[in-house]
This record gives sequence, C-alpha cells and structure tokens, in this order.
Amino acid sequence: MDGRYSYYDQVGVTPTDTGIRVLLVDDDVDLCSLLGERLSTEGFLLESVHDGIRGLQRARSREHAIVILDLMLPGMSGLDVLRRLRSSSRIPIIILTARGDEIDRVLGLEIGADDYLAKPFSPRELIARLRAVLRRSLAPGASADTIEVAGFSLNSAAREACLDGAKLELTGVEFSLLEVLLQNAGRVVSREQLTEAVLSRKLGPFDRVIDVHVSNLRKKLGVSKDGERIKAVRGSGYLLVVRPDPTNGLPRA
Repeated sequence: MDGRYSYYDQVGVTPTDTGIRVLLVDDDVDLCSLLGERLSTEGFLLESVHDGIRGLQRARSREHAIVILDLMLPGMSGLDVLRRLRSSSRIPIIILTARGDEIDRVLGLEIGADDYLAKPFSPRELIARLRAVLRRSLAPGASADTIEVAGFSLNSAAREACLDGAKLELTGVEFSLLEVLLQNAGRVVSREQLTEAVLSRKLGPFDRVIDVHVSNLRKKLGVSKDGERIKAVRGSGYLLVVRPDPTNGLPRA
C-alpha cells in the first residue's frame, strides 16, 4: 500500500487512480475555471463550489484529499466553514485571503488551516503549496521507529503521536512540526529551518505561519509540571525542552 492510499485510509477519503481530488471553495467562477484547467495539467482533479454551505457539505463528503478555501464566501464565511470542518476532520486545508487581511489569515491558521495564500496569486505558487501540504499528509514516514523523549511517543510511519500515553489530535503541519522538534530535542531549531522542514518553502520576511503553528501546537501540548514544553528563543527559534534528571544529571525522557 503506497503512502497516498494510507493517508486516504486515515481520513476516510475514497482514493482514485486518476489523480488527487482537490476541493476549491470560492465564489469567483472565472478563477475556479482557470485553476481547474491549470491543475488538471499537473495531475489534480478539481471540484469547485461557490458558497460556504455547499463547500462544507462537499468537504465533509470524504471524497477529496485537500481543500482550498476562500475566506470571503456567500452563505457561510470561510472561517465558519473552517471551524466546523476542523472540529471533525483532519483533511489538509489551504485558505485564500485578500492581500493585507492579516487578522483573518492568522485566525484561519489558529483554527487549523495548514497554510494560506494571499490573493492575487499565481497558479504556480498554489501548485507548489498543494504539493508541499500533500507531501506531508500523503507520504508515509521514512521509518517505523518511534521517537520517545520527554513524555512523547511519536511514530512517523503511523503518523501518530502521544504525550504521557494520551493520543494527540494534531493536524498534518503540527505533527511534522512536533517531529522536527523531537528529533532536535534540547536544541534550538531556527524559524528558517522549521519553515523549510515543515512547510517546504523558504521563510519570507513577513512570514509568521510557522509561529502560528507553533502556538497552536503549544496549546495542544499544555505545560508540564516543570513549565512550557516548547520554548521560544528570541532571535533564534524554538526548542523542545528536555529537563535534566536531578538524580543522575542526565536528560530525563
């Protein structure tokens, strides 16, 4: 079984041999038509719907591998669609925002979007973002080995993570972020390194996407009796905290 089918099994999506199914929820009919033609040349099967209510219904159908969601929609706002969808589904979601709408963009990421694009954008950039998000979600882990450190247990092949024995409900981005931090436990990982490893792109000058995902992950992890589990190091990046064991001077798992 290849990685694409294993992912479809995880989220209950019906697979297809003819292409990866993409749902676009946007009321710009011309844009949908343009992207449908462009994405088809790259092996994607695009379905377009033009209002929030119908978009939520189709996103819940489990027939797609990823959703592209405009935040400005008739019937139901994109943020409401995202919020309702994220309460019951792990499907990857890329949000589309008007350029300059930073508040909506950050809120969308906090609710659980995997990435965003600001309009206007080039089809080439959208395709790059689609591939990056799907690479994290559809590809199997490189190893079935489990990382165990600081109370965490993470299995890359199964895409499962636990903290103190309790399963963590993480988005694809959050899982990949936790994996990188665990692999570098006790060491600072720069924002540039995290962006490239987790989002598969270079860090832009005003790009705060990785910071929002770190914030979301921190909320889900909570704090230990020793304090925060992920520490921000000003001007450097983030590290997963490994406390020394006072009994022998060694880091404790």
